[in-house]
Amino acid sequence: MARLGDYISEECHPVGAESDKFSLVGVSNEHGLVSSPRASAADDLSRYQRVKRNWFAYNPMRVNVGSIGLADDDSKTGITSPDYAVFSCRDGLDPRFLLHFLKSDYGLEAIARNCSGAVRKRLYYSGLAEIELAIPDIKRQQELITRIEHIQQAIRFIHDQNSDSQDLPHLKQAILQEAISGKLTADWRAAHPDVESARHQLKEVRSCQDAWITAEVANENREATTICRKRRKIDQTPPKKPDAHLPETWEWATLFDAALLVIDCYNKTPPYVASGIPLIRTTNVRNGRIDVPGAKRVSEKTYKTWSARCVPQPGDLIFTREAPVGEVGIIPKEETVCLGQRTMLIRPAHKHIRNDYLLLAIRAPEFLERAAAFRRGAMVGHLRVGDVERAFVPVPPLAEQAAIVERVELLMEHCRALESEIAHTRTHAAHLLQAVLKEAFAPAAS
Repeated sequence: MARLGDYISEECHPVGAESDKFSLVGVSNEHGLVSSPRASAADDLSRYQRVKRNWFAYNPMRVNVGSIGLADDDSKTGITSPDYAVFSCRDGLDPRFLLHFLKSDYGLEAIARNCSGAVRKRLYYSGLAEIELAIPDIKRQQELITRIEHIQQAIRFIHDQNSDSQDLPHLKQAILQEAISGKLTADWRAAHPDVESARHQLKEVRSCQDAWITAEVANENREATTICRKRRKIDQTPPKKPDAHLPETWEWATLFDAALLVIDCYNKTPPYVASGIPLIRTTNVRNGRIDVPGAKRVSEKTYKTWSARCVPQPGDLIFTREAPVGEVGIIPKEETVCLGQRTMLIRPAHKHIRNDYLLLAIRAPEFLERAAAFRRGAMVGHLRVGDVERAFVPVPPLAEQAAIVERVELLMEHCRALESEIAHTRTHAAHLLQAVLKEAFAPAAS
């Protein structure tokens, strides 16, 4: 272990009248020394200090978060703020080795220990000089530098090569859009030219809905009466269908017409209990899935009250109409759940509209764009029940729905595999870098 002051020298060289001959450089946490705009005419540039090749400059107020740089090429030389500390390395200490140390967790911990000030921490040159560091011979320093920089270069390469990973959410949305526009299964339709149009399915859904309304109105179900009234209103004034083209065997349908039931939740915050029936709130519906284990719980009595309009069943969809708008998931098999505030229940007529296809259709960008047109609220957008019911979804024939779901799931699995591979590669490279940094600098942290 050696005192850093034995290997570095403070450099104080005000440029005076020669200030116009040099470019101005600043210090960035991420990029080190960088070119900076010229100071204003009111600044006394003569007080600014010279930064030469292989010299360091740092901001005493921000060096604890990595605001330090090395002038390792001529583009980083020039003049810098008189408030910055400037120093150079003596023989026996490679500047690059010191830079890697000062930017590492081990170096930042040492800097923090040597900062002054009760409120605003700062590292004066005198504090920097007191830092202790295990300094190997120059050959070993250069070996460690080479290893560190090779790994850093590999990490940059991984990030550059996988920059498209940032676009994976957009890719997933594009897949859904291709699916619900018919482009994903164009070859399937060519191979199945005799498939019956979805118009027949929608008539069957209407028959199922009418039968449910008739039976439940006879049982004095108030929700059935409400749905019957909505049915008559929609029949009298049908919403205008989207202009977007669909394949010949597909049909546009409102969510009200494509589902057996669309039911709003009981809009009141229920009392929670330590154990009981899962309450699915908007926070439990994300990315096409419902997080049942992470849900809060309600009692059996509360569940019956909150489910009076319609008891949620496995296979039903839960849609969030606020905070955030447009998340949707399917209730898993063998799960008993309760609807939380700002959610809606969508029950497909399973023999005619697949719930997993309806999930894709609702998650697709176009549905959310159509839903967004109905948003209310200046600060937090939300949808009314009627807005959701009137939103259109494209309905393909039942057999093609199955083909769409299968192909989308295959493509999404490829996306998940790519995400996992990228995450694993980055993690492995990061761990390798930390291992080398520990080998080089860990003794300094003791």
